[in-house]
Amino acid sequence: MIEQASRLPLFPLTAEINEKDHLVIGGCDMVALAVEFGTPLYVYDEVTLREKCTEFKREFGGRYPTTVNYSCKAFINKAVLKLFAEEGLGLDVVSGGEIGYAQAFGFPMERIDFPGNNKSADELTIALESGIGRIVVDNLDELELLQKIARQLNRRQKILLRLSPGVNPGSHRYETTGNRDSKFGMLMEVAVKAIENTLSIPEVELTGLHFHIGSQVTDTVPYIKAIGIILDFAIEMKEKYGFELRELSVGGGYAHRYILDEKVPSVSDYADAITRTLTEKCQESGLESPQLIIEPGRSMVAGAGVALYTTGTIKDIPGIRRYVSIDGGMADNVLPAFYQVSFEAVLAAKMNYLGTEKVTICGKYCESSDILIRDIVLPEITIGDIIAIPGCGAYNLTESTNYNMSFRPAVVMVKDGDARLIRRRETLDDLTRCDLV
Repeated sequence: MIEQASRLPLFPLTAEINEKDHLVIGGCDMVALAVEFGTPLYVYDEVTLREKCTEFKREFGGRYPTTVNYSCKAFINKAVLKLFAEEGLGLDVVSGGEIGYAQAFGFPMERIDFPGNNKSADELTIALESGIGRIVVDNLDELELLQKIARQLNRRQKILLRLSPGVNPGSHRYETTGNRDSKFGMLMEVAVKAIENTLSIPEVELTGLHFHIGSQVTDTVPYIKAIGIILDFAIEMKEKYGFELRELSVGGGYAHRYILDEKVPSVSDYADAITRTLTEKCQESGLESPQLIIEPGRSMVAGAGVALYTTGTIKDIPGIRRYVSIDGGMADNVLPAFYQVSFEAVLAAKMNYLGTEKVTICGKYCESSDILIRDIVLPEITIGDIIAIPGCGAYNLTESTNYNMSFRPAVVMVKDGDARLIRRRETLDDLTRCDLV
């Protein structure tokens, strides 16, 4: 038998159990929140978000001069952007929409980097006109297009070149981006030509190099290998073209612990491996130490977010499985179906109960792949119970859909017993507003 309380470490930092035996986060009773705002409901803990900002700045910045850019594809919301701006973070954006979102909030544009493998002319124009900090150039075609647009606008833009170091991080194949067979970045033989071209283009200022090996990288060794490869390339380009590496972005990909028996490096582990490798390699080669840039996304917000669902029908298949259906699923939480992410869960009103039965938690959508958690041991479940799933702060909402014409869920931020709505639940008007007859 499994104690539900044993899963508490996977929840936000403020998680506790109250006298009613209910799960509490940020001083708010999760059962009460489900009643007040309805389910599915996503809950973000402000304390955990701010502590993650502090942790990344402390662990990396305490070892080496580091710029922390939050990768907002993990989760973007005006309240969250406000928080990150207050904490002194920059942003990593990947589309014109994300640039516009940041502008609408008033985020400092000089603190934003813009990677992406197929930026349109409109997106590059928006980036240049907004005064964005750096554009991360992915390929030679983009470099040519950027030069043309910058010349038309009479702008000079700081850029990084995105390289593919040919390192496989060992994560899910859909989360691997730094190997040779990838749509992202330039292979070294192409990057040589990009360096040569860039240094002769007056409209751009090449300040450094960028790589991103993938997501949910559970080992520090791939970062060590990639940094070595990129710095060897920088040394070669300095000798051949006089290229000065002033900035090095090592991307993100730092893993989040989703289940109790999963082992992932700490922020300190990543910081130590990355900064130590960078420092030692520069000292050995005589290369001047560049400013380090990191782009945490999942690892910044996943642990701050919790998804709440209400249980519905329960179906027993004798000798095979017990299915517990919830009022959400893959439309708001696609990670299990898409990336085979494994989650834990608790019954929010029975936190000190022992798990006594093995169940499979499935969604309400018309797909057999709509399974959130397979074979988890929980206390006895009845219709109307509130299920809380930790680790749901990253990608769940930004990859959500209106499949089966479902409404995207509401989102609340909690702190000190106060829950404020930071995104309302969608309505039928939201679903139909773009349709024409």
